[in-house]
Amino acid sequence: MNAHRIWLSSPHMSGKEQIYVNEAFDTNWIAPVGPHVNNFEKEICNYTGIAHTAALGSGTSALHLALINLEVGRGDLVICQSMTFSASANPIAYQGATPVFIDSERETWNMDPGILEDAIKKLKGKRKKIKAIIPVHLYGMPAKMKEILEVANKYGIPVIEDAAEALGSNINGKKCGTFGLMNILSFNGNKIITTSSGGALLSNNEEYIKKARFLATQARDDAPHYQHSYIGYNYRLSNVLAGIGRGQLEVIDQRVAQRRNNFERYMTYFNAKNTLGYNVQFQPEPQGYFSNRWLTSITIDPGLNNGITRETVRLELEKNNIESRPLWKPMHLQPVFNDSPAFVNGTSENLFDTGLCLPSGSNLTEKDFSRIFKVLDKLFV
Repeated sequence: MNAHRIWLSSPHMSGKEQIYVNEAFDTNWIAPVGPHVNNFEKEICNYTGIAHTAALGSGTSALHLALINLEVGRGDLVICQSMTFSASANPIAYQGATPVFIDSERETWNMDPGILEDAIKKLKGKRKKIKAIIPVHLYGMPAKMKEILEVANKYGIPVIEDAAEALGSNINGKKCGTFGLMNILSFNGNKIITTSSGGALLSNNEEYIKKARFLATQARDDAPHYQHSYIGYNYRLSNVLAGIGRGQLEVIDQRVAQRRNNFERYMTYFNAKNTLGYNVQFQPEPQGYFSNRWLTSITIDPGLNNGITRETVRLELEKNNIESRPLWKPMHLQPVFNDSPAFVNGTSENLFDTGLCLPSGSNLTEKDFSRIFKVLDKLFV
């Protein structure tokens, strides 16, 4: 196998990142915090329209600090979308709380507001307190935030918006990462922009961000010596990585356009195949919603596609050194969360059984697409 590997979503540098990194080296700002961190936080605020941001080591750490801000602890309940990556749920366990998983609706593949309210009604009689709701924007597609927030406000439950996959997405012009009481972003290596590893906590409440920064730097008290009155964490983003983030953020609109163009290319390809009797479907985008299309995701029902399954496609692509990936396995099916309550309707399980993420990097070339379509042509004839 001589052809280079086509990755699902690889980092894509703009060229400006090296300038900022060199600046960090030239000024010896290598340690955590520094001018790039401060500027990166301001630039995230400017881009999203949020008031305050803390740049952190990961989206997971941002979610963890958000839960700490809400004083989530042992015996509490936190409602979480089931169709997501485990990082959305793991911080709940860090705090000793119990995750409660909510299934998806078909229109966006995200948290179903109707099931959410049913779950809250059923849980209200329990002695445990529901401390937060964590909706996720799956693969960049915004969740039904208006409806979710209406339910949350009705029952007085704070929302932590997991926008790890959705930087650049919006609902009627309002950027994802700005809907919740607190909101998280991820800059992991496969995200639409990256700092290699990194994330951010966003809020219009300055006190939450101040506390997050304090806890993220080992919760050191204001004293000339090292004194600690609270348990702290090593969660701050380094100045070097923030420099990468600054270069990446400058091209975010271009990256979104490139990802959406990838989606259009796949849609054009499969629409043509569907005229031949196949039935490959895409993650929908409701009116007023704008997805960054971080990953182009399809569903393949074998009963409607001459027996072709998502695994048929994945394995054929892999044979040709092309990475693709099944949709997230729902959290309520994960062994580690076997004992957690779940309110399900079968949507996320069906999506997992039939869904596939296709190569979606903003740096895909014409040759890459030619290779991908050549493999797909062997199956969809």
